[in-house]
Amino acid sequence: MPYAIDLFCGAGGCSEGLIQAGFHILFSSDISDMVEVTYKHRHEQLGLIQGENTWFERADIRNLTGKEIKKHIKSLKMFENQKTIPKIDLMIGGPSCQGFSRAGRRDKKDPRNLLFGEYVRVIKEVKPKYIVLENVEGFMDMQFLDYKGLPTKEHPNGEIYPDGTTTPVILRKELKKIGYETLEPRILNAADYGVPQKRNRVIFIGYKKGLKAPKYPIPTYDSNNYLTLKDAISDLIVDDNIRKTINTGLSDYQIASRLGRTPSLITGKPIELEGKLQNLELPSSTELVLERFSLFNEGESGTMLRKRVINEGIDISQKPNLIALCSRELLKEPDEVIKMFKQGEVSDTAVDVLLTKKNIRQRWKADEPSATVVTIPDDYINPWEARTFSVREMARCQSFDDSFVFLGKRTTGGLKRRIEVPQCTQVGNAVPPLLAKAVCDEIMKVLE
Repeated sequence: MPYAIDLFCGAGGCSEGLIQAGFHILFSSDISDMVEVTYKHRHEQLGLIQGENTWFERADIRNLTGKEIKKHIKSLKMFENQKTIPKIDLMIGGPSCQGFSRAGRRDKKDPRNLLFGEYVRVIKEVKPKYIVLENVEGFMDMQFLDYKGLPTKEHPNGEIYPDGTTTPVILRKELKKIGYETLEPRILNAADYGVPQKRNRVIFIGYKKGLKAPKYPIPTYDSNNYLTLKDAISDLIVDDNIRKTINTGLSDYQIASRLGRTPSLITGKPIELEGKLQNLELPSSTELVLERFSLFNEGESGTMLRKRVINEGIDISQKPNLIALCSRELLKEPDEVIKMFKQGEVSDTAVDVLLTKKNIRQRWKADEPSATVVTIPDDYINPWEARTFSVREMARCQSFDDSFVFLGKRTTGGLKRRIEVPQCTQVGNAVPPLLAKAVCDEIMKVLE
């Protein structure tokens, strides 16, 4: 069985893909203690037992060395009668992507941007046959100021790259110095590989000089047959009457999610959901917020809703909390408020009271893949019910099996978001397992 290492493993999206592709994960690491609980629990389900046939190390990669990784692998009980440990066939990792993200402010000096350099260092020390690095689209054009590479004979203190050099250029050159050829990095859409989600990820593949070059996976789906949100989560609609109308039978995707895709190391069979489905807790929202959610049409964004209210008018006669708020803030009688909004005779100020100034809310479309799952899904609205989504629904959109349980607190807020990795963040940060599997399948082909 080919052996793999998963760094920056998070809750285990890449690990699920590795296992589904036939790899045995000998070592994995992440910096978060909250992630560790989820990750270890899942691996115990799969027969990957700490100290026996796998090792998870909670660590900052800046403090992690190839020597330490090899020490942990050598200490595994499965190798206790062997003088040497097997070579690593594949190392996969996704360095923290916040500094590269195009969503929000991008900072060339964000220290998280430099973690991919630490990943290269560990590759140099471990020397796996094949490597995969995944990240967000912003990785492709992120530029650096005075980036310093690994020490070499030619550059004992590390090569200093000119200002403005992009990440892929640096990465490919640094890998070449340590004996690795690379494929041109490519942006893959998860929806092309059976994931019911529009999610673009940069995939970067390298291989030791002299080995056979792998290929990028060929898409198995296209825009004509993408799996949809309905395919993914219509069986999880809370309202019985709505669910019975919408979900007349389980989709193939829902059945596969329940039966499982990731095999147990012990039985060789996928881990099937047993007992009650977990992670179905819904976020608490006030009646006022739920009424706001209900104003959105399917597929409508906050900006689109605002234009509709102004141009066409909207009936809020059945929204008592919104009526009361607008009446109080706009100093009008309830009947006047209802009439005003119905006729569309409203100012920007009135619309701000009704909807708030937030325009990023969006109601997803049932007959399309979901939008990109993020770590704070508070502004995504269910197409059938006036609410946001459960962690399980987000996990379905990511292609996690139903037997995969996310542990810890559901979400967090404020400054804690900088350090905590609750369930929502675990799901949002993950690589979709089916996308990871598609990439790992290609590495498996050249290994065979």
